[in-house]
Amino acid sequence: MDMTIIAVIGSGTMGNGIAHAFALSGFKVNIVDLSQERITDALKNISRNLERQVQKGIIQMSQQTDAISNIHGFTLLEPGVKDADLVIEAANENLDVKLKIFRELDKFCKPSAILASNTSSISITKIAAATRRPDKVIGMHFMNPVPIMKLVEVIRGFSTSAETTKITMDLAVTIGKVPVEVNDYPGFVANRILMPMINEAIQCLHEGVAGVTEIDTVMKLGMSHPMGPLQLADFIGLDVCLAILNVLYQGFGNSKYAPSPLLVNMVTSGQLGVKSGCGFYDYSGGTKEAVVSKKFRK
Repeated sequence: MDMTIIAVIGSGTMGNGIAHAFALSGFKVNIVDLSQERITDALKNISRNLERQVQKGIIQMSQQTDAISNIHGFTLLEPGVKDADLVIEAANENLDVKLKIFRELDKFCKPSAILASNTSSISITKIAAATRRPDKVIGMHFMNPVPIMKLVEVIRGFSTSAETTKITMDLAVTIGKVPVEVNDYPGFVANRILMPMINEAIQCLHEGVAGVTEIDTVMKLGMSHPMGPLQLADFIGLDVCLAILNVLYQGFGNSKYAPSPLLVNMVTSGQLGVKSGCGFYDYSGGTKEAVVSKKFRK
């Protein structure tokens, strides 16, 4: 299948990263979001990230120019997706939001188009059931930051065809990624393993086993992790971590996936990590400092 036009739904961190990767590989990319302001911010972010790649000698200036010219923004869904060969949804990690988007995509996209979700935990089979083309619905779980991270989890739903899977796997290779095919179970592979580890680190903090920097230092120096689990949780977004853990807990019905009360309290209070300026660390002053309030501790 000749894939030339890619549509990305959502221009946030993941959406603009996905657009960046495809545009840099020569694809025409349509970014669709609710406002022109969001699209403008995404284009500025992509430009900055491409400039960093030029400065580091990863790409040539001509590649930067070509990539930017490959991207177009749309505030309406139909014109942004009607000619797309592949649509990648990168909206909030919310099942109802995704179902609504996929119903509309099914209506506006051409019959041959593959519909993919960048979901990090939600069932591809459930999402596919909202369309009349479940054989053409698949998961493409990119890692953050997308321009740097090589892995793409390719999630095959119950009805996803072998052809759709092969096209998606090949396409990931085309943009320089390493695709790994997995089956559709809660959390897939990456988050089924990662989130319980992050949750356990949060629980250690909640129980007073050690402090924020101490927990992260143990995992960095003892396990050779490039980033401690609490700092990583801040980077992912504590609300996203909570949503994924809830999917795991509800999907498996196993208490080992139950979110730590500290995580629940922090999300409820609006301490979401980097995106809010404060999580397990404070990012508001330009430096990273451990700041978890003792009133949330056990």
